[in-house]
Amino acid sequence: MKRILILGGGFGGLAAAHHLKQKLAADDEVVLVDQRAYFMVGFRKTWALVGVSPLEAGQRPLDRLTQIGVQVIRDSVTAIDPKARTAEVGDRRMEADAVVVALGAELAPEAVPGLQQHAHNVYDPQEIPRAAQALREFRGGRLLIGIFGVPYQCPPAPYEMALLINDSLRSRGLRVNMEVFTPQPMSLPVLGQVGCDVIESRLADNGITFLPNHKATAVETGEVVFANERRPYDLLLGVPPHRPPAVVRRSGLVDSSGWVQVDPRTLETQFPGVYAIGDVVHIAMANGKPLPKAGVFAEAMGEVVADRIAATFAGQESQARFAGEGGCYLEVGAGLAMMVQGRFLAEPEPEVVLTEALPHYLNEKRSFEAQRLQMWFA
Repeated sequence: MKRILILGGGFGGLAAAHHLKQKLAADDEVVLVDQRAYFMVGFRKTWALVGVSPLEAGQRPLDRLTQIGVQVIRDSVTAIDPKARTAEVGDRRMEADAVVVALGAELAPEAVPGLQQHAHNVYDPQEIPRAAQALREFRGGRLLIGIFGVPYQCPPAPYEMALLINDSLRSRGLRVNMEVFTPQPMSLPVLGQVGCDVIESRLADNGITFLPNHKATAVETGEVVFANERRPYDLLLGVPPHRPPAVVRRSGLVDSSGWVQVDPRTLETQFPGVYAIGDVVHIAMANGKPLPKAGVFAEAMGEVVADRIAATFAGQESQARFAGEGGCYLEVGAGLAMMVQGRFLAEPEPEVVLTEALPHYLNEKRSFEAQRLQMWFA
């Protein structure tokens, strides 16, 4: 009997668990550990923020995985020893034949002085109800949406939020001066200048000011502080800096990139039998930029890792490789959405495009969530 320990129940962890149960012998143990009670597709936060649909409508209990034979442990991972392939879960030490680290990225608002005190964290599901209430109570003025660090999850999301919030506030007849800032030189560098021009033009057409090369150093009452200027706000929505969870940072898995380094095709770390997938990893594209942190990539990684683990246990060599293909949706309002999609690990350059805005992509986005909830929790 073999035991596979999956640390984290997001896209990658769920995909790995399901595929492992399909490929392994019935008596092999698949154990999934997560301190959360539920799974939720990340883009639902935006829908809840603007009042389209509540968070709860897209949440499913992780305990349902027990129906397919996965052992689910609701507890914190307090230590990982990749060399020994063990993890401390709560007060117990668990050994495994293979470990999948899928703990995602941790939000670190405390890394920017004043951010926790003055901004609404729109990437934390627990903070969304308060942020949504602030938007409902907003009566006009200066609304600032800030990206406070890179990399961050789902790169199009802040621009999607800006466009949907703008639609919502204008439908209420409010006069809003909205700005979106980022420390990056353009909105979505993976797209190149042409694609970024499309996004930034759409922001401008909706009266939203885009501020590139704006790295915030602090937040004060009514102002965000940058190196050479200050920007006033009446309401501030923030995307905090991201980092690997503390337990991962202590494990010896993190390298100079600040994230877990893996083989970009097999997802194995430097420790045999220990894999890392999803937002916790750093994979460099051919142009040197990091692969975007997106659920679709984490899901594909989970499937690849499951195949490779199953093949190893069977004494075979797996041909499964992570291709880096997929994309993210970008709602733009009026029932339309775009998609940032392509072959992100293509060489000599990533092949990434921005589609036109169509109702089809909004329908596809809704189906994306519905299909995964059905596939993993029915």
